[in-house]
Amino acid sequence: MTTANSSSAPPTDRRVRRTRATLQHALIGLVEERDLSQISVADVVDRAEVSRSTFYDHYRDVHELAEAACTSMIDDLIGVVVALAPIRPTPSGPPEDPDPTLTAFFAHFAEHAGLYRSLLGPTGSARVIEHVRLRTTVAAHSSGRLPAMDEASPPDTSDTSGNPHDVPAAFVAGALLGVATDWLLRGCPGTPTEMTTRVKPLLRALADGDYAPSTP
Repeated sequence: MTTANSSSAPPTDRRVRRTRATLQHALIGLVEERDLSQISVADVVDRAEVSRSTFYDHYRDVHELAEAACTSMIDDLIGVVVALAPIRPTPSGPPEDPDPTLTAFFAHFAEHAGLYRSLLGPTGSARVIEHVRLRTTVAAHSSGRLPAMDEASPPDTSDTSGNPHDVPAAFVAGALLGVATDWLLRGCPGTPTEMTTRVKPLLRALADGDYAPSTP
């Protein structure tokens, strides 16, 4: 069946924004209750109290809705990753918290543990995982070319086209997402601050190393 899909278009119409918000809110509630793989379009429209045709006016499937539903949370995550770029100075914090920015990264995952566990785990959405990975990598790459967070506009992390293969950016993004996902799937053992204490030395090793990318 051919379905209409306008999720990539700017939702300028108030009714469109309202409908999408309703569908996204419904999915977020369902994901907190059970795995994404167990949620159907019927479940979403029943929770949102809309018709199936209304759903398909906006999204192709539940996975596309999931990507849209977590966009704002991904954007929060991207902002943290930009601040964590290895070239940035280490944020000052109390002795018990060596890096408040990194702690905020793990706190973000913990706050939305149910959603991220379903979306990034083994039964989650490959589309969402790739979406998060690409945007995080682009953010880390872009931040490496900015003089300071308060001296330039935030990078456009939504456009992944034309980005060179940036090994440090890909390393930072993949490592952070990998550690956070493993932490989530294990039930978040240790507090966000304890995770910072463990991960910070690894990031510093990259920042302090003599990495020099080879030229082709």
